[in-house]
Amino acid sequence: MQNSLESLVNVLESYRGRDKVIRTLCYGSQLVGGVLSEKPGLSSAQLGKSLLLFSAQLSHCRTVLRLFDDLSMLTYSQSYGLGAGDEDSALRWMSVLNNVADQLYYPCEHIAWAADAKIISAKSDKWWLLSGILWGASLLLGIFRSMRVVMLLRKKLRKSTRGDSEGTVASRSQLRRQVQGEVLSILSSMADLSNAIHWMPPGFLWAGRFPNWLVGLMGTISSLIGLIQMGASQAVSA
Repeated sequence: MQNSLESLVNVLESYRGRDKVIRTLCYGSQLVGGVLSEKPGLSSAQLGKSLLLFSAQLSHCRTVLRLFDDLSMLTYSQSYGLGAGDEDSALRWMSVLNNVADQLYYPCEHIAWAADAKIISAKSDKWWLLSGILWGASLLLGIFRSMRVVMLLRKKLRKSTRGDSEGTVASRSQLRRQVQGEVLSILSSMADLSNAIHWMPPGFLWAGRFPNWLVGLMGTISSLIGLIQMGASQAVSA
């Protein structure tokens, strides 16, 4: 119990960890709230409405916190550059385009938020739409990138099966873990992409057709995968 509490505190003390926990609570509340709001009975409907309002506040909290993400994203983009360290050209350019989409996403969302908050005089709709398009593009590029990584890793696995040394066995185990991590990233991005399309203007695929509980479910799946990946990376680094 003490170890679990310490682990939770360690997660909450980091910005990324706290964001993942808030995200999970946000979508989890939307999932449960969406289910309860559709159930008969006044008490269930009221609880469901309260959870949906709580989810909306957490979402707004994350939007405000992202006001400070531009510099960290810019630093990451500059450090990656044109991906000279990646041998595969397709992987390199998908990563570069992904970074560009992520970098442009933040200012667009900031302008939309500022317009909604009446800080600036502008219509927020087009900025929310543009930020949603950039998010969707980033997710698609991330999916294609992970699929490419999986393909390259499987090639390495096939080559490593020809060796029987202890080092080769350890290498195969590491490659399999990397494949599993990329598959989880694909599932996470696909869940987020389904929500990104839902928030597009009506008439585009299934835009606007998801009930609250389904949006919450997709977001919860993605958030839990993120927490699992973060826990796995911390265990490896430890």
